Amino acid sequence: MLYCVEMQVNIPASLDASRVEEIKAAEKAKAIEIQKSGKWPHLWRVVGKYSNISIFDVESNDELHQLLSSLPLFPYMTIQVTPLARHPSAI
Repeated sequence: MLYCVEMQVNIPASLDASRVEEIKAAEKAKAIEIQKSGKWPHLWRVVGKYSNISIFDVESNDELHQLLSSLPLFPYMTIQVTPLARHPSAI
């Protein structure tokens, strides 16, 4: 199942800067791990925002939720998920 996932990151200004850097490093490592598994085939930055638009290719809603909630930045994200279906005119 394909999903378009929009993730907006909102890290509180009150969070310690060194802790933020730790979380970002862990986030990068986890994102690379998921991408290498083939479950996260597309990841794009949204210009001018701390957000991304991604395509996930997973077996179920539950698997997508597990992957998203495993991201270290998950507690600081607003996430919008859109299930995708093949368009009949797509080539």
